[in-house]
Amino acid sequence: MIRVLIADDQALVRAGFREIVGSADDLDVVGEASNGAEAVRLAAAHRPDVVVMDIRMPELDGIEATRRVVADLTGVRVLVLTTFDLDEYVFAALRAGASGFLLKDTPSAELLTAIRVVAAGDALLAPGVTRQLIAEFAARPARPSPRADLLVAITAREREVLALIAAGLSNAEIGLRLHITAGTAKAHVGHLMLKLAARDRVHLVILAYQAGLAAT
Repeated sequence: MIRVLIADDQALVRAGFREIVGSADDLDVVGEASNGAEAVRLAAAHRPDVVVMDIRMPELDGIEATRRVVADLTGVRVLVLTTFDLDEYVFAALRAGASGFLLKDTPSAELLTAIRVVAAGDALLAPGVTRQLIAEFAARPARPSPRADLLVAITAREREVLALIAAGLSNAEIGLRLHITAGTAKAHVGHLMLKLAARDRVHLVILAYQAGLAAT
């Protein structure tokens, strides 16, 4: 069962999300927060698998709440939902450690899928959030020189996999490109996350750009 915490300052929105999430047999709503500070407290108390986090909330906004949850609660992942698709919100959410970013008008089925994807340790971005957007984020506030130190601990094959992750390929697509099985590709991704202390696939993309493995 995937445990979900919902954080939004609008009661009707929370009720809607609770109904959607509660309709899935494999998801369980363990708490609701009306502001960012409450979201941090409830996340610490309930240790959900996924926090569905609004960005604009009183007391503590969703970006700072995400930062605190990711920093303090290992294994708790954040899926950011907002009515805004401005680049700055995406940059801020990713920088804070969010594993997913969707707009609130996302269809219910896609929201449920996103929660499952994020809970499984993968990353999910709204269709409009492209690889180039992540690349631009990785280079802010100033484009860094390639960090070769990031590559010391990984093998040549893992470098290839990391570059393909940065190119936006799925495990199955990486397998086809490198003539290995999807399971082997998934294993390489797991090794990369462990060796590079990456929290999820989005973090691996960022590290790939910082290491100079992909062009912006």
